[in-house]
Order: sequence, then structure tokens, then C-alpha cells
Amino acid sequence: MAMRNEPSPLEPLLVASGNRHKIEEIRRILEKLTGTAGLRLLSAADFPRLAAPEENGATFEQNALIKARAWAEATGRLTLADDSGLVVDALGGRPGIHSARYAASDAECIARVLREMEGQPAERRAARFECVMALADPRGGAAIRRGVVHGRLATAPRGRGGFGYDPIFELTEGRHAGRTIAELTADDKNSISHRGRALAAIAPRIVRSLAQGRVVED
Repeated sequence: MAMRNEPSPLEPLLVASGNRHKIEEIRRILEKLTGTAGLRLLSAADFPRLAAPEENGATFEQNALIKARAWAEATGRLTLADDSGLVVDALGGRPGIHSARYAASDAECIARVLREMEGQPAERRAARFECVMALADPRGGAAIRRGVVHGRLATAPRGRGGFGYDPIFELTEGRHAGRTIAELTADDKNSISHRGRALAAIAPRIVRSLAQGRVVED
């Protein structure tokens, strides 16, 4: 894995997403983890005619692999996909794999979760963010890594950073305990987030795989 901050000689990595916030977050995390500046990421915007596959898996792992394999096969490129979401035990695991589609917008998703959790005591507000990163190549090779961060649901949104459910996810561990993810700087969030942890686990594999044009073995 490269350790110097120099322009990357690697081929572009396709990220199976059209979410610009997620793309930029992945870029920042990967550049910091690998020490390579200018790591080029492609996204849905670069393939406007490419239809997203149906995410009909029952788990984060299944949906991440569905996306990574479908986009890799359709484009002929090494592809990274993630599936992630908020898991609340008091809600039977919801919103879970449906996190991004739990309502029509981030604000409405937050409002729905808070409404469903209304009146729940602190001991019943435990939650976690889960992220599965899947790396796939056009030949069928694939690898997955997982990241999890534990916390609890706040009773109202706090902070202006991040996106998704970040304003109501309060950390319960580490030096940021008591703050929501939306109250952190981007660098602080990336260092402890579920996506950051999943990317840290798969980053060495990404670099080696980009150099060889296929998913390499550990």
C-alpha cells in the first residue's frame, strides 16, 4: 500500500453510487488511508445509461455484492459498493437495509425514526450504524469487509455536518461520546464511522486490486 502523498498511478475505481456525499466521503477516507493523492473515483454520473440493479437482498452483505457485481459486469471495471444503514433493536432492526428508502428525504427519514421511538427510555434507544463494503471485478472475483459503530438515538437532531441519520446518532464510546455524528468535523467522523471502519479494512485490498485489475487474494 502506497504511503507517500503523490499522484496515484492506479486505474480509476468505480463506486456503485450516485450519492455525491457518499462519493466524496469515500474519496477522502481512501486518500487518507492509502496516502495517495488524486485517487480517481468514477460513479453513476459517469455512466448515465447504466440502470441500478434491484437491491433485493435480505442483508447488507447481499445488497453490497449485488451492486458491486452488477456494475463491474456492466462496465468492465473494478467496482466498490457499499450497503449501510441504521439498525435499532427497539424497532426490530429497522430501518436496516431500508435506511435510504425509509422515507422520501433525509429529514423525513429522521422524523419517522424519532416518531417511532417517541417515549422510549434511554436504555431502549441503543442503535448502531453498519456498513458492508464489497469489491468486485468483471471476472466474478469479490471481497467484502464490514464496519460497525455503536451508539444511541438522540431525541432530536443536533449538528449540521454529515448526512442521513447522522444528526440523531449519538456516540457512546471514545472521546466523542455524547455528541452526534453531525456535530463532528468531517475528519473526525471519517476516523470513527462505520464507513470509515469498513474502508480501513478493505483499503489495502483495493490498492492491490487496482494495480492488477482484479480482486486479489489476501
